[in-house]
Amino acid sequence: GARYDNSSGRGEPPRQLPPVADRRRTLRFGRKGVERRKMRSILREEQMWLITGCLLVLASLAMAAGLYYARGVMKPFVVALLISSITAPLVDYQVVRLRWPKAVAVATGLLVVAVVLGLFCLILALAIQSVVQTTNEYRDSLLQLIRRIGVELQARDIKFETGRSLEQIQSYVVRLLTLSAGTVMGIISGTVLTIIFVAFLLAGRNSFRARKGFYAEVDKKIRRYIATKLGISAVTGILVWLSLAALGLRMAVVFGVLAFLLNFIPSIGSIVATLLPIPIAVTQYDSIAPMIAVVAIPGALQLTLGNIIEPKIMGEGLELHPVVILLSLAFWGLLWGPIGMVLAVPMTAIIRIVLIRVRSTHMIGNLLAGQLPDESEV
Repeated sequence: GARYDNSSGRGEPPRQLPPVADRRRTLRFGRKGVERRKMRSILREEQMWLITGCLLVLASLAMAAGLYYARGVMKPFVVALLISSITAPLVDYQVVRLRWPKAVAVATGLLVVAVVLGLFCLILALAIQSVVQTTNEYRDSLLQLIRRIGVELQARDIKFETGRSLEQIQSYVVRLLTLSAGTVMGIISGTVLTIIFVAFLLAGRNSFRARKGFYAEVDKKIRRYIATKLGISAVTGILVWLSLAALGLRMAVVFGVLAFLLNFIPSIGSIVATLLPIPIAVTQYDSIAPMIAVVAIPGALQLTLGNIIEPKIMGEGLELHPVVILLSLAFWGLLWGPIGMVLAVPMTAIIRIVLIRVRSTHMIGNLLAGQLPDESEV
């Protein structure tokens, strides 16, 4: 232990000597030797962190490859996990409070899930059908807009290849419709598999066991996020439809449905939904005021609902940095397409909760929340 030197006898406070173990080590190895041993210890710790980081990167790449290869099964399974987390309170209430048999409670939950998914697929199919029926009108609007831009640019002696741009717009519209139709058919075909997964997840749930710790945190945050997102998206779609219909814009119902669907994609979806009516507005209206209103009113609705009302309802949220959200949208969209972009935020939030609870990856979990190492240690 530490000792004190009182040999001076001058009434000064005792001088603390180094601990016996440190003094013995210093006498044995010398001061430089002790410093070298400390440096080796620090380097060894940094090497361990580097090895851990490399292993995490390799594991992430391997997991991404597996998720991409098994996307046909994993997408319905992840959707089923999220749906079962919302439906679980209904099943638990029937089993625990009402004392209904487990089979009846699960059947009731599946009926609710089937009705909601059926309505969602119906709305999606009607939206795609409306877009297909008005494809020529939308394409003609885009072509007319390109011609008008070309005339204005040529009047100012700016070189603009109108014919090439028109061909690119036509081919892009055709590819977009083909991709949209394929996406809808994939969603409808995956609905059956999703319902099967939900049935097994609800049947294997123990309604009498209280969830604590990690599972309770995941259930609470993901359930609140999905419920809030669903309600805000529905309100957004209805308000966008009513506002565009009040302005007399063609295809107002289609744009309302697209606003509802795209609102599930954070940040990017609302911007795309706001800009979609521009070609129709430019070709339909002669004055600039309604063109601005077609963009400004839905944009104000999206901004108010998404940035003011939604955070207040959601509370503390999922604690993800905006840059992390954008990167997760790109990553999961690359793996699973549009469905991956919808699932990006809850999936990344679950990964963050897992990382934050493991000591070796706690710093990475804080980074996903935008907390730098110095800030997390305070």
